[in-house]
Amino acid sequence: MTRSICVYCGARDGRDPAHAAAAEAMGRGIAARGWRLVYGAGDVGLMGRVARTVQGAGGETFGVIPTHLMELEVGKRDLTRFVVTETMHERKKVMFMNADAVAVLPGGAGTLDEFFEVLTWRQLGLHDKPIVLVDVAGYWAPLAALLDSVIANGFAEANVLDFVRFAPDAEAALEMLAG
Repeated sequence: MTRSICVYCGARDGRDPAHAAAAEAMGRGIAARGWRLVYGAGDVGLMGRVARTVQGAGGETFGVIPTHLMELEVGKRDLTRFVVTETMHERKKVMFMNADAVAVLPGGAGTLDEFFEVLTWRQLGLHDKPIVLVDVAGYWAPLAALLDSVIANGFAEANVLDFVRFAPDAEAALEMLAG
């Protein structure tokens, strides 16, 4: 059975070229391992880079996009599997249910929403899938500090940190997900 990795990431490239390089490294690594990419089906930003790189290396892609984002995120129809949903909530559910693990590259509010939803589900015992934040150039350091603050202020138990791992780059994240 093919391992499926859900990758959450930005619909933009961001300012640091290291983010785009990490997205491409993630795509190459997924394809090289014979895994399937599950992602938001856009052809823009980091998510487009990951998908195009997986495809270029002969890998499988499973994209899920809501109708209202088809134009904005340039729905990538040439995927191995392409699913169109009615809502963002459906998109997130279909992506997560079709993945064995989650990798989170840099991104904005949408990426944070996706990350916090799967972290919350893990905290509530609704799944035990690995979650890895790809901390390219320290991008997720403020998030790590926020999680520490949440715990220090009594809004979560310290074990919430057991549910997420931080990797310095795509290759380290893929190694964590392989285990």
